[in-house]
Amino acid sequence: MKINSLQPWHWLHAGKSIRLAKFYTLLAAASSFALLTACDSGADETINPSAEFANAKQAKGMVGINVLLKGPVTDAALSELKKYGTVTEVMPEINALTMRVAGEQLPAIQKLSFVDVANPDAERKGGPTDAVSVADFSNGLSTWNLDAVNVTDMGKGFMVQQDATGVYVGVLDTGLLDSWRQYFPEQRIATQYAKSFGGGGGEVGNVSEQPNKWEHDQNSHGTHVTSTIIGFDLRGTAIAGVAPKATIIPVKVLNQNGSGWSSVVAQGILYMANLKAGPLKDSPVVINMSLGGSVLDALEKAAIDYAIEKGVIIVASAGNSGTAGMGYPGAYAPVISVASAGLVAAGSVPAWWYALDVAEPTNPSDFYLASYSSRAKTGQDLDVTAPGSSIIGPYQINSGQLSYYYLSGTSMASPHVAGIVALMVEKNPSLNASQVENILETVAIPMPGLGVSEVGHGFITADAALGVVQ
Repeated sequence: MKINSLQPWHWLHAGKSIRLAKFYTLLAAASSFALLTACDSGADETINPSAEFANAKQAKGMVGINVLLKGPVTDAALSELKKYGTVTEVMPEINALTMRVAGEQLPAIQKLSFVDVANPDAERKGGPTDAVSVADFSNGLSTWNLDAVNVTDMGKGFMVQQDATGVYVGVLDTGLLDSWRQYFPEQRIATQYAKSFGGGGGEVGNVSEQPNKWEHDQNSHGTHVTSTIIGFDLRGTAIAGVAPKATIIPVKVLNQNGSGWSSVVAQGILYMANLKAGPLKDSPVVINMSLGGSVLDALEKAAIDYAIEKGVIIVASAGNSGTAGMGYPGAYAPVISVASAGLVAAGSVPAWWYALDVAEPTNPSDFYLASYSSRAKTGQDLDVTAPGSSIIGPYQINSGQLSYYYLSGTSMASPHVAGIVALMVEKNPSLNASQVENILETVAIPMPGLGVSEVGHGFITADAALGVVQ
């Protein structure tokens, strides 16, 4: 199943000059957008690969499929499966494997007595020299979106006691740009755990590790997402982040075009889960996935369940399909999914992105639900809404040239919530995924336009969430 690096719309706003207190920095002009979707899988959901299979069946040559077994991956099971194609990757933690087969072999594999689910791999989209000299951006310049979630207040700095010290956030995305050290403090990036996975989809066979490729991204998506969580350096001026002392683990699961496959995403999730079960067993671990696709994938679902069982908390974008519904894995109930909102008064004052003081107490009428942001359809689980329109961060159009862009999409909303979750588990490391999701939904302010009356789906702020964490 193919995955896009966030199938939210990423509007790159046209050229705007931004004046900071003592200097100018130019935001490059652009008018394109990148599509990103979220993959959501739920324990009680039925996986229906028929649409993907229809395409796979028509494809020439071999296709990639993901197979979930009813029990452990035994030699007998592997021997039987090899009659239908090539086994390319085994994931024993979740009793799963990937294969390359002729498209017409899938129905036969699905009928095997020891196979639980088999579906086509699902599509998913979404050497620097200078280092940032500060250790974190806790005292960095506030921006409207951080003010909106009450992490900062214009002119008053960081407003919550927590800063996510000791919390690891895995950013499953496109990796980081070569120039990441010019945007982020080296102390905030866990290079010893950074990984890159590629392959999938039957394109090149097995899911494989790609040494050091995590820091050679050409897409910029993962770098922009990371900047919302920990903040960033804007040509010498520190810009605050939601969780400025979180430690980021970049896990590249999307290619240089911002797309990839659910088998690769599943491998990234398993990697983070095994870190939590091993060297990070005493540390809170959060995953952000600003990515997704149109259908639920068996491997992703199993990997998510496995990670949550190990104590990982997973946040994902809701998708950018508007009223057409959510993407996966965001729509899967155990995942904390995030819709995107913008500020009504955006652009009403000069340099509004860092100079506009968002009124308090938080009033949902000050925000609008982005038209692109996915709403939940029957059977899908949407949890909260966060700022996702006109979010500034590092984004390079020309390789090696530092630049900054406004981006919009649920890809941009998700890291706000991942950062808030990091603050929550710093305050109480014993919180599990279900408890965190319940707190967020309970304290979120009802957001007009979502068409739902149940608890949840509201606009979330950090102070509200932290206020009920014991």
